[in-house]
Amino acid sequence: MAGCFTGESTNMRRTPQDAAFAIIGLGRFGMAVADKLSEYGYSIICCDRDAEKVREARNLTPFAYVVEHMSKESLDEIGVRNCDCGIVCIGSAFDVSILTTMYLTELGLKKVIAKANSEDQAKILRQMGAMTVQPEKDSGTRLADRLMYNDQIECFTLDGETQIHTLKVPASLVGQSVAQVDSRARYGINIIAIRHDNDIMTNFDPDYRFRAGDKLSIIGSKRDIERFEDMNSDE
Repeated sequence: MAGCFTGESTNMRRTPQDAAFAIIGLGRFGMAVADKLSEYGYSIICCDRDAEKVREARNLTPFAYVVEHMSKESLDEIGVRNCDCGIVCIGSAFDVSILTTMYLTELGLKKVIAKANSEDQAKILRQMGAMTVQPEKDSGTRLADRLMYNDQIECFTLDGETQIHTLKVPASLVGQSVAQVDSRARYGINIIAIRHDNDIMTNFDPDYRFRAGDKLSIIGSKRDIERFEDMNSDE
């Protein structure tokens, strides 16, 4: 196929029967998504036209392929239709990004997320049914964290500026108490709920210590929430 890695045996062109994510494009953003999703234990398929990037991705998954000419057939051949979610991380050629988004939709993926370099690009991709991320606003690691929980993070806008987000507790806060974090003084946000497993606490003790896997519901301005996420990023 156009996209077979040079010197690769046909045995390497196997695909998982039930991969969670397909990552198309292995630039900085795509590689960050692949690295974090692999760390979380998800099965991923990824591809790029750059053989060196594919070699690097082989450290994360055996299902990494060179695809020199993006087409519906080449994506199907590497097993993309087995995935639940496709993430289009192509940044330099927007026409290819549009076509790839269309191919993933036609292959029946339940969810397609596409990288956009501007709001105009994001509008076009959303009209095609894709969710969008913009690298200047969303890091690859942050996107992977969001995908970890049912492929999404809950976000509600109460007015033009105030938002409620539900997100995984950052690793840097695990073991700290609510009082120690002091989210209002340090970040300008309020924690309004903590979820651990199936228990949701809205009236929690200030001495409660965050545990791995907790999800926090926080309220604040968009800017303060982004600052909280950036300052506590696991990158």
